Amino acid sequence: MSVRKLSFAAPLAGLLAALIFFAAAPASAEDCPRGTLDERFCDRDGDLVADAPTDPSQQVDPDTLVFAYTPVEDPAVYREAWADFLTHMEKVTGKKVQFFPVQSNAAQIEAMRSGRLHVAGFNTGSNPLAVNCAGFVPFTIMAAPDGSFGYEMEIITYPGSGIEKVEDIKGRTLAFTAPTSNSGFKAPSALLKADFNMIADRDFTPAFSGKHDNSVLGVANKDYDAASIANSVKLRMIKREVVKESDLKIIYTSQTFPTTGYGYVNNLKPELAQKIVESFTSFNWEGTSLKKEFEKNGEGQFIPITYKGHWEVIRKIDAANDVSYACK
Repeated sequence: MSVRKLSFAAPLAGLLAALIFFAAAPASAEDCPRGTLDERFCDRDGDLVADAPTDPSQQVDPDTLVFAYTPVEDPAVYREAWADFLTHMEKVTGKKVQFFPVQSNAAQIEAMRSGRLHVAGFNTGSNPLAVNCAGFVPFTIMAAPDGSFGYEMEIITYPGSGIEKVEDIKGRTLAFTAPTSNSGFKAPSALLKADFNMIADRDFTPAFSGKHDNSVLGVANKDYDAASIANSVKLRMIKREVVKESDLKIIYTSQTFPTTGYGYVNNLKPELAQKIVESFTSFNWEGTSLKKEFEKNGEGQFIPITYKGHWEVIRKIDAANDVSYACK
């Protein structure tokens, strides 16, 4: 099985200069445009992410940087997978770097909003809320060596379930992951309503597994009739022999979406933010724990992205689902 991907070839190093110029701290509604951003932030350059404060008293320069990877699978697996990269980040930034295992998207967003998380990879669906509520500044994404990237949302079932097409889910149980997940909830909810006139609780029974690997395992073990998942997660699980491809059956595949976006919180000192970008720019994947894990999905480099451009389709899905980016 292969994952269809988008292509983007611009050099990540080109972001270094641009990312260190930020606007001043907010003074009034007129000189602090913010769009859908929380009232704590301004967006004068119109890139849809929070500007960094120029008042030194509002900038942070922690002795230890805290890094978290999106909670899609067993945190222990990813603590080891990210070990070599985080050692590299320590060398580039001159800071200690701590891996923070998060159990939910909501906990990850709250950790950044409260100042306990500095660098992170937020999954596709939670990126907009992290940007608007927590001041997340995404700037890079994993890609294949040829520059292609992305994943698809799949609706899967198990062989012999009696489900041959999406409409057959009516009257059955469909597992989602979490409300902030794109492929695990928002995209399939919009799709099912728009293309199949199917709505949760009316036409099928929804369940929430919490994570993509839980949904995949739940279908493989016949705990769920069907599930909506990110096929990149499923592929890595198959290659690690957590599940067998023969345990699963695909009944729907979506368009390609951007995958996990990596970035930092907006109120870091600009010099430190630049070093964090450099950590991703200069990382050599060869022979590392990161490559060992993510080459299972065909990935082998970091390339630049913009939230404004690459997350446009995700914001449209959110709009179709009446998703609010307000902090709660």
